[in-house]
Amino acid sequence: MPWDHNLEGPSLRIAASDDSPLRVRAGPGTGKTFTLIRRIARLLENGTTPRQILVSTFTRTAAGDLKRELESLDVRGAASVRATTVHALCFSILARNEVLEVTGRVPRPLLDYEKRFLLQDLHDGEFGNIHARRRRLKAFEAAWARLQSEQPGWPQDPVDRRFHQQLIDWLSFHHAMLIGELVPEALRYLRNNPASPERTTFSHILVDEYQDLNAAEQEFIQLIAENARLTIIGDEDQSIYSFKYAHPEGIADFHARHPDTTDETLDLCRRCPTNIVAMANSLIANNRRRTNRALIARPENGAGEVHIVQWQSMDREAEGLADFIGGLVRSGRVEPGRVLVLAPRRQFGYGVRDALNARGVQAHSFFQEEALDGDPTNLATSRVQQAFTLLTLAANPEDSVALRCWCGFGSGSLRRSAWDRIEALCAGDGISLRAALDGIDAGRLAIPRGANVVARLRELSAHLQRLAPLRGEALLDALFPDDDPDFAQIRIMAAGLDPDADAAQLLDRLRTSITQPELPTDVDYVRVMSLHKSKGLTADLVVVMGCVEGLVPTLPRDATQAERDVALEEQRRLFYVSITRARQILVLSSVTSLPRDLAYRMGVEVRGRGNTVGTITSRFIDELGPARPNPIRGERLLQMGNNQ
Repeated sequence: MPWDHNLEGPSLRIAASDDSPLRVRAGPGTGKTFTLIRRIARLLENGTTPRQILVSTFTRTAAGDLKRELESLDVRGAASVRATTVHALCFSILARNEVLEVTGRVPRPLLDYEKRFLLQDLHDGEFGNIHARRRRLKAFEAAWARLQSEQPGWPQDPVDRRFHQQLIDWLSFHHAMLIGELVPEALRYLRNNPASPERTTFSHILVDEYQDLNAAEQEFIQLIAENARLTIIGDEDQSIYSFKYAHPEGIADFHARHPDTTDETLDLCRRCPTNIVAMANSLIANNRRRTNRALIARPENGAGEVHIVQWQSMDREAEGLADFIGGLVRSGRVEPGRVLVLAPRRQFGYGVRDALNARGVQAHSFFQEEALDGDPTNLATSRVQQAFTLLTLAANPEDSVALRCWCGFGSGSLRRSAWDRIEALCAGDGISLRAALDGIDAGRLAIPRGANVVARLRELSAHLQRLAPLRGEALLDALFPDDDPDFAQIRIMAAGLDPDADAAQLLDRLRTSITQPELPTDVDYVRVMSLHKSKGLTADLVVVMGCVEGLVPTLPRDATQAERDVALEEQRRLFYVSITRARQILVLSSVTSLPRDLAYRMGVEVRGRGNTVGTITSRFIDELGPARPNPIRGERLLQMGNNQ
C-alpha cells in the first residue's frame, strides 16, 4: 500500500515497536480519523495481530464508521480489528464472565423517563431536590469520581454512601440497571480479578475522544492496557461532556500518570475556511484552562461565507432560515444531506424542521429526548411514555420498572407514597411485585389510599387484553398511531418492521434505537439536532440557531461563581465545536424575543412583565473577533440569498 507521509500525520511516524504511551492532540478538522485509520494500517503492516488491536470510540456511530473505513483498507486483517465503545466493551466483559448473573443484577436498562420515577422514590430529605438527586445519579454512574483527581469506585461522603445503597436497593427490587453502571461494574470486576484475561488481551489500544471519558472510563482503559501500547487521541478544546463528569484535564494531564508519554499535535485544519478558523481561534482563546494552541488555517480552503443574523421571533427565525436553506438547495449550491441545523433547545429545531418540510425540503430532527418526550406527572403530555410503557408490559407483564411507571403516571408525586407501601407489602409478605399488584387489583390485598393504583391496574389489564393478539403494523398502529405527530419519531425508528413482529421484538428494536442512538451520516435530507450531537459531523452549510444569552451559553443558576466559570468555558468549547463543523457556509442566528412561558421552560432567565420577553445575542458572537462579519437583520440575509 503506498504511503503519502505528507498526509499521514505525525503520529504515524512513531515506530510501531515504541512501547511508550502516545498522546495525539488533534484539533477540529485536522484529519484525526484519517490519522487513526493510517495508524492502524501501519500496525497491521508491521505484523501486529488484528485481534490484538482495540479501537475505542465515543459513540456507536463513530465505531460503525471506523469499521467501514477499516474494511475498505487494502491491508490484510483490517476488518478483524475490534472497534467498539467503552460501554459495549464493558457489557461484553460482564456477560462473558457472567458477572451480572453471579451478583444478581438484571441488565434491564432504565430509559431517561423511567429514571424520573427512580429519583422520585429516592426521597430521603438529605439527598436534596430532584435536580440534586439527578446530579448524584450522574456521580454514581461515574463511579463517584466527580473530579479527575478523585479515585473512581467508592463514595466517600456519608450522604453519597446512603444514596448509593438506596439506589442499588431500588434497582435490585425492580430488576433493572442503569446503562451508566456498566463501566463501574466492569471496573470493579477487573480490579478484583487481576488474572482476568481481559487485562492482557490487547497489545495496542487506541482511544478516540479521550477528553470525553470520565475518570472511571479512563481507569477501565488503564486496566485493559496493562499489556498494551496505549494511544490516546483527542482535544481538550472539544471536551463538552462535564454532565457525565468528563474533564478536559483527562487528556491535558495524561503525562502526569505516564511520564514517558510521546506527544504529537495535529493543528492544520483541513475542513474549515480560513475565516472560520480565525473566528474559532479567537473564541477559544477566551478559555483560561487550556493549553495555548491554535488551529492553523489552510489557505487552499479559501474564505468561507459567514452570516450573523437576527430575527424578531422564533417563528420568524424558523421561517426565514427555512427560506434561506431552501433557496440554497434549489439553486444547487448545497445538497440537503450536506446541511446541519444546530439548536440549543429542541423547540427551535422543531420550528425550522417543520418549515423546511413545508417547503418541500426534507428534514429530520435528532434530539435524544424527543422520542419519549413528556412530563410523567401529566397524563396529557406523557402519552408517548405511557404508550411505550404499555409496549414494555405487553412484551413482559412482569417488568417491574414498567409497572412502577404505569401506576405512577399522572400524579404530581408519581404516587410515591403508594409505591412505598407496595414495596413494604412485598417485603413483609415475601411476595413478588406482580403478585402484590394482582392481589391489590383483585381486592385480596389492600394499601391505604390505593384507589388510584387499582384504577390504573384495571386500565392496564384492559389495554393488555386489547394488544395481546396484535402483531407487526397492527401492533404499532395500536400503540403509536400514524396520524398523531407525537408518535412520529417512534414511527421512524420502527420503519420496516417485520409484519409478524410481536411486542418483544418491537420493544427490542425501539429500545436499542433509543438507548444506543446512531446519527446517520450518509443522508439526503437536512439534519436538525442539538449542538452536542454535532460532534464528529461535517457539513457544507452549518446553521446554529437560538444564539441568545441564557441558551448559548447555558449556565447553572444554583452554582457558585467558580462553578459558573467552569460551565462557561465548557459552553464556549461547545460553541467552538459547533462552528468548526462547517466546510463552506456558516450562519449564526439569534432572536430578539421569546414567549415568556417557553423561555422559562427552556431555562432562560426572564425579567419584566408581559407574555413576551426580550433577549440579547450570545456573548460568544462578540468573542469571534475581527474576522467575524457584522450582524445583520434576517430580512437582509434573505435579500442576499435572492440576489445570489
